[in-house]
Amino acid sequence: MSQFYDDLETRSSEQRASDVAQALPMQIARAKALPGYAEALADVDPAAITSVAALASLPVLRKSELGKAQSGNAPLGGFADLTRPGIVHVFQSPGPIYEPGGQEGDWWRSGRGMFAAGFRSDDIVQNCFSYHLTPAGMMFECGARAIGAKVLPAGTGQTELQARAAHDIGVTAYVGTPDYLKIILDKADEMGLKLNITKAHVGGGALFPSLRQEYADRGIQCLQGYGTADLGNVAYESEAMQGMIVDEGVLIEIVTPGTGNPVASGEVGEVVVTSLNPDYPLIRFATGDLSAVMEGTSPCGRTNMRIKGWMGRADQTAKIKGMFVRPEQVADLVAKHAEIAKARVIVTREGEMDAMTVQIEAANGDADAYAKSVSETLKLRGKIEITAPGSLPKDGIVIDDQRSYD
Repeated sequence: MSQFYDDLETRSSEQRASDVAQALPMQIARAKALPGYAEALADVDPAAITSVAALASLPVLRKSELGKAQSGNAPLGGFADLTRPGIVHVFQSPGPIYEPGGQEGDWWRSGRGMFAAGFRSDDIVQNCFSYHLTPAGMMFECGARAIGAKVLPAGTGQTELQARAAHDIGVTAYVGTPDYLKIILDKADEMGLKLNITKAHVGGGALFPSLRQEYADRGIQCLQGYGTADLGNVAYESEAMQGMIVDEGVLIEIVTPGTGNPVASGEVGEVVVTSLNPDYPLIRFATGDLSAVMEGTSPCGRTNMRIKGWMGRADQTAKIKGMFVRPEQVADLVAKHAEIAKARVIVTREGEMDAMTVQIEAANGDADAYAKSVSETLKLRGKIEITAPGSLPKDGIVIDDQRSYD
């Protein structure tokens, strides 16, 4: 049995460059035909864009631009053609931002990272990503299906039922956020249930070294992937655990945050991704995430470029418990209550879990009312701290991520 998902993973640099030179002009042409790109790519000759280096001449597309475009009448902002037969779903992510989705093959390419994490056709996968509105559950459903594995479509919550199902069915593999696997394992211990999970592929949040080690101590190899709802799989870990290998269906640039200018090799910058998915041709899509290119190739034998993994955000947006919290959402919270002068979200870790505290500067505030607004606006629950008027720092920080990623 091959240790690789397919032959694309072991291409020579010359073969990969040749394949990109053929695929990229076609993708640029697809994008140029869409109304969302009409202005940005109006003067671009697709035939001239044959390499990652050539992409630097094109403008960067930011998620905020997608949101603004979607507020008009064009479906999906004009950045995807809903008449394409490959598109069968439309999903909603926080923002809200809408994304298309497909079911043919491994549409989001999630299977590649799952395969690298050891998932095989004889596995039973507990999929703890949400199937409701957001695409994550379907992403990994399709990935497991591509490998040939069976799936328990567990979604989120109802931990006691999840532990019971994992035991009764004989689940061997987990996909979901890094934190939630520990919750299931601890609940199973509490219930006296022995679980057979030996491998995990996680995303939607940082996998902290201490948590990875705890899983290893329990006999579980836990590897992480990096992707987005818009792009699908972007990069993934292999058993070598030396950086993250770029997916074969995307092209990555590392640029100076806020610009489209590539940084020097090895320097930290913002991850900008061009997708080769013909149904959703995102060109130079700025993720807002920071990373850096690693020199050389992975010892596992996969030859594509590696990045150092997630190294923080280029802006103040933070991913908390698998959900993005953005500065504009904090602004919406403040706008809901006339007496609130300012709010600040503080992100920390409590044990192996993300914790969120929302500091609210207000006179005679109602903590219960604010807690409800936080849940509605940020889509997460957190501790509420009411502070006196004028007490929060005037440093421009709205989301203070105090988690350590060392």
